[in-house]
Amino acid sequence: MNLSEPLKQRIEALVRSDRVVLFMKGSRRFPQCGFSSSVVQILNEVLPSYTTVNVLEDPEIREGIKAYASWPTIPQLYIDGEFVGGADIVREMRESGELAQKLGGAAGGGEVKALKITISETAKRAFTEAAADAPGELLRFEVSPRFEYGLFFGPRAEGDIEVDAGGLTVLVDKASARLADGVSIDFVEGPEGAGFKIENPNEPPRVRNLSARKLKEMLDAGERFELVDVRTDKERAIARIEPAKLLDQAELARLEGLPKDTPIVFHCHHGGRSRSAAEAFVGRGFSKVYNLEGGIDAWSVAVDPSVPRY
Repeated sequence: MNLSEPLKQRIEALVRSDRVVLFMKGSRRFPQCGFSSSVVQILNEVLPSYTTVNVLEDPEIREGIKAYASWPTIPQLYIDGEFVGGADIVREMRESGELAQKLGGAAGGGEVKALKITISETAKRAFTEAAADAPGELLRFEVSPRFEYGLFFGPRAEGDIEVDAGGLTVLVDKASARLADGVSIDFVEGPEGAGFKIENPNEPPRVRNLSARKLKEMLDAGERFELVDVRTDKERAIARIEPAKLLDQAELARLEGLPKDTPIVFHCHHGGRSRSAAEAFVGRGFSKVYNLEGGIDAWSVAVDPSVPRY
């Protein structure tokens, strides 16, 4: 594409907005492609802060940055206003040591502040029992840039950070460190089985899955939340969950005017359309957004068989 002068000036302002700038799909907290995620993970190892530009939010920037650098793909990394390269080049520079050399004083020198990880007593007991099957290995905790978690036993690795979680040693790699600080780990049991529950204050809001049985518990307990049906009027005439409200224009306007911490549960037939609606509300800044797994069909099967299936 031809790069107009106004667009070129916009891009140059972004490139020089910080010493290290990454044009990517998504953000540092929520990469939206594997290549962008890989560069974020590399930068997270060495930089406490840097600027990311989400090209998905601005099609003009997305195409313009390719012309600006004469580079056809995203992500693109800039250091001191200079184009460095894409995912493959950044990875090669990390492996050769050239990236750390180029970053110089911007890099953190490998030093990471002391981390805090809290593990409940029930989780400690579960880990202690599991450790018997992994002699000589320690508990490892990993967090990806997309906030996907790894919790397993394994050997020490170079650069690991050792965390004392109330008498239990946890190993955290440097790439995970800044995203793992302040995490709480619990072991919970419920009608759908037992497992570890991770709460991370660093994690941005995201759509939470909600089972039909859990929704029933919330309704029976009289919890305050909005239950929203994103199906059509024709579908609602066949089956509905009380007290769900149809997401028409009036309901949309009402919901958008609510406080951003209002719990909202979306449902549809099988869960696909409602997840899209839920993600849109997370994008609007709502922090407690749920999607009914399996939709009204799961409600009919697991909770109320009098609700017709279709």
